Amino acid sequence: MAAFEYQALDASGRTKKGVIEADSARHARSLLRDQTLVPTKVSITSSQEVKSSRSLSFQRHLGHLDRVLFTRQLATLVGSSLPIEAALAAVAEQADKQYVKGLIMAIRSKVLEGYSLAVSLGDHTGSFDPLYRATVSAGEQSGFLDKVLENLADYEERQFAATRNVEMAMIYPAVLLLMAVLIISGLMVYIVPDMVNVIVDTGQELPWFTTVLIAMTDFMASYWWLLILLAGASLALTRWLLSQPTIRLRWDRLKFEMPLVQRITRSANAARYTNTLSILTRSGVPLVEAMHIASGVVSNHWLQRALTEATQRVSEGISLHISLAKVGQMPPMLLHMVAAGEQSGTLDTMLGRVADFQQSEVERVVSTMVKLFEPLMLLLMGGVVLFIVMAILLPMLSMNQLV
Repeated sequence: MAAFEYQALDASGRTKKGVIEADSARHARSLLRDQTLVPTKVSITSSQEVKSSRSLSFQRHLGHLDRVLFTRQLATLVGSSLPIEAALAAVAEQADKQYVKGLIMAIRSKVLEGYSLAVSLGDHTGSFDPLYRATVSAGEQSGFLDKVLENLADYEERQFAATRNVEMAMIYPAVLLLMAVLIISGLMVYIVPDMVNVIVDTGQELPWFTTVLIAMTDFMASYWWLLILLAGASLALTRWLLSQPTIRLRWDRLKFEMPLVQRITRSANAARYTNTLSILTRSGVPLVEAMHIASGVVSNHWLQRALTEATQRVSEGISLHISLAKVGQMPPMLLHMVAAGEQSGTLDTMLGRVADFQQSEVERVVSTMVKLFEPLMLLLMGGVVLFIVMAILLPMLSMNQLV
């Protein structure tokens, strides 16, 4: 059976939308008529349709919060000994968003065709990354899918909470920066030119900062479109340069040499890597395979290449902590705790602890930077406004003295 999204009219003429399982579009319309509905649109949401839409970039993906809810609900239902297809149907029924319901029903249709849950998730790579699918596959193979899903749900919730904390911390500085740009732009475009014209008409000699202000206002009034064009071109050029493998590799390597950026980059990537390793090894995935998957999760390309080499060393028989130490950019605490975990046989537990510590370190550093940014932004905005006021006020005081 396949999943079909439909639009239909009920007995009162109201439009209803939903997802229904049927063998064909004709069968879906027949089932809708049996429910006293008049179908107006029926479209397939099966894995075949998803694949074709993915190639055109029209497929909608699960957001982070949607994936968190999906994982937690599925873990709860599977832990209650509910069959996987029944659990998916219940989660789909619980979903509020139509495209989320359709995506879950498409996964369920693939499961009903005899495929495993991990394989069914593989048709939706935009919603479920390699870590997610590998963890589910390990749970199915080990027979402990319910426990693995619980671990995965905990991991997704931690990641969502960490991301949300950083986003919330950045809201105030972003709004402050936007307001500063708008206020200063408004002064430069609408207020300053009129006041400058009054000063120029007096014919008196202007201070250098007043001359600079006049030049700036004339330029912004005449070539504001050029500033916008240059900003857009700079952004496009930067994105293009970073899309080049060689340049991106050098830039990612440079991040580990910049004083403050180095600390954030190292802690953030270490947290992501150890989090992935922890959940995979806890789910029964072999260490080498887990390292291979975790290397792909790291966002820094230079570090990703170094971790791939570390994976190769582990496959040759070298211990994990020695292999990671040769990378050269792993936090010392991570290396010590990994070594202790290998010696005590509690590697997955140690990896989980060091991942939590590194994530807390990232949040602490980012929070400190945000708190420092706020007064710096106020000082910068105040300095610009003071410059404008002085450039206008001093010539006006000179005019009063002449009178």
